[in-house]
Amino acid sequence: MKNLSYHVILEHEEQGTYSAYVPALPGCFSQGDTIEEAIQNAREAMECHIESLRKDGLPIPNPSDEIVREVRIAV
Repeated sequence: MKNLSYHVILEHEEQGTYSAYVPALPGCFSQGDTIEEAIQNAREAMECHIESLRKDGLPIPNPSDEIVREVRIAV
């Protein structure tokens, strides 16, 4: 078993919780009451998501295919 490292995007929600999603794994998302909990829940969701891909015989997306850029705009 090899280790993979994916980007996890966290968003602070109005009710104070955090949602987390993994752009390289479409449909893989989670949430938590704290940043740490959201990351831990995202890790578990990623493991389940990849296990589901394996069971269905689908390829596991390569995390190196991700491109993350910060884009600034004037408002």
